[in-house]
Amino acid sequence: MFQPAPLFLGVRYSRSSQGSAFTRFINRFSLLGIMIGVAALIVVTSVMNGFENELKNRILGVVPQVTISATANTGMADWQAQRAALKLPESVLHSSPYVQIEGLVQGRGQLNAVMLQGLYPEFEDHHNVVTRHMVRGSLNNLEAGEYGIILGRPLANRLDVQVGEQVRIVAAAGGQFTPVGVMPAQRMFRVVGQFELGAEIDRQLVLMHGDDLARLLRFPEGHVSGIRLYLDDAFRAEQVAAVLAPQVNEESRIGQWTERYGRLFAAVRMEKGMMLFMLTLVVAVAAFNVVSALVMVIHDKRYDIAILQTQGLSRPAVFAMLLVQGAYNGIVGTLLGVLIGLLLCLLLNPLLDAFGVGIMAYTDGAGLPIVIEPWQVTGIALLALVLTLFATIYPAWRAAAIKPAQALRYE
Repeated sequence: MFQPAPLFLGVRYSRSSQGSAFTRFINRFSLLGIMIGVAALIVVTSVMNGFENELKNRILGVVPQVTISATANTGMADWQAQRAALKLPESVLHSSPYVQIEGLVQGRGQLNAVMLQGLYPEFEDHHNVVTRHMVRGSLNNLEAGEYGIILGRPLANRLDVQVGEQVRIVAAAGGQFTPVGVMPAQRMFRVVGQFELGAEIDRQLVLMHGDDLARLLRFPEGHVSGIRLYLDDAFRAEQVAAVLAPQVNEESRIGQWTERYGRLFAAVRMEKGMMLFMLTLVVAVAAFNVVSALVMVIHDKRYDIAILQTQGLSRPAVFAMLLVQGAYNGIVGTLLGVLIGLLLCLLLNPLLDAFGVGIMAYTDGAGLPIVIEPWQVTGIALLALVLTLFATIYPAWRAAAIKPAQALRYE
């Protein structure tokens, strides 16, 4: 028998095939519950991570993450000098000028409220995810003075327009006073491309050249709405804004993506948190099933425990032995749960395809987005182990307090 004795005895009792069949069933059932709970937590967490990551990439890769915009209605002048004067944090990957305003787009009998975004293709790069999700055409089709626009494919279908056809763009910000009142700025634009991100923003965003939108808004020559910054992590926008705030003057303001889409991501995080909380309760219930399993084992092995005590096994050693036995279920169940959970994450999309279940279909046909975070998997495993160990303490302590004479009185 190897030392220490409590470890040897605890593992041997856990793996024993003798004793009550019902006790073995309860013991294996508690292990199975921990395994299923851990696997479910890993799979659901990875899928929720994937959805959050897709939203971040598809939406926050298009909208300005951090902006330095002019407070004046005429926009920002000499933006090149203002950008050169900024000391940008390392988390800023790229910066470019932009023009942006809310407006309306009118197709064949349809009128939609949209966000008009003027880009300068020569300053855009791969950080703008629209370049990777173009269905027809490209950002280079936007040429100054040609008055071309790029629509999301769902918006184009709703307006019933195709590439090469014209739509009317209306913007109240560029309106003029006339004898009959204020007339909004409006002009016919030609559709030169379509994109599809697989998100709601496909129905809300219209892209055009920055100079064309600036003319529509009657900005002075060379003026833009501001400078947009692309970050390595859009969730760092608040820290970047805090660094840039002392560097801008009173004529400019710092904006963040959270002003427009903060509630959406807060709702996603709340949903993710509630799912994790409910599944954690499942793991907790499975872990506390160890209590009933250990009580059954103690009742089944009480004479053996009493005999071990008469042979010199101390109460702390009995406590440690039963603690090892309870922790054995937690360790084995957690390891199996982690293994099964990771395998399910890797094979989930092929399994869904094999059973013909189309839960989520993206434009690129990637299926369910799954992102496995090692620190989350480690946290789930540690949580299951701690809960199992905590559930084992009380029955082990009660069993160690049993006196051998009472257990063997009628034997």
